[in-house]
Amino acid sequence: MSLKQLISKCKKQDIKAQEQLYRLYADKLFAVCLKYSNSYQQAEDNLQDGFMTIFDKIAQYQDKGSFEGWMKRIMVNTTLQKYRKQGVFEIINEENLSEAALEIDEDEVSVDFLLKIIQELPDRYRQVFNLYALDGFSHKEISEMLQISTGTSKSNLARARIILKEKVEANQIKMAVHSS
Repeated sequence: MSLKQLISKCKKQDIKAQEQLYRLYADKLFAVCLKYSNSYQQAEDNLQDGFMTIFDKIAQYQDKGSFEGWMKRIMVNTTLQKYRKQGVFEIINEENLSEAALEIDEDEVSVDFLLKIIQELPDRYRQVFNLYALDGFSHKEISEMLQISTGTSKSNLARARIILKEKVEANQIKMAVHSS
């Protein structure tokens, strides 16, 4: 069955088609949820909530653009909506934060370590960092998605970069001490 046929059946609320769509995309969309959630359990909850929204709104999908991209956006919005309700994105005055250049020597820093320290960022910094640095959203788009000002988006990104830079540098010092 083609993706177009599967979507059509899902629009008619065919449970078997919904199950097939879930199995087809759950792993990819779970990775998205994990990136924006602060725990594995929360990511699982967000995945379920996101799929419920996808099945509720699938009739709105007009076969324009990437279906996977459409679902990914729903997953991101589902996760971020929970953070907005919790007040995670309160405005913080962090004027004049300089852009921290994040230089990473790929031979010395593993991807697993980077993912771990990104996951450890405070929610507001992690969300903005992921949206901007990993998913390529502009500060204007982020401000609309999170219902914050573009200035807050920029300051949260700058603060995330500072924290990540400090953790990478601390890890490099630790590795240098252990190797000598």
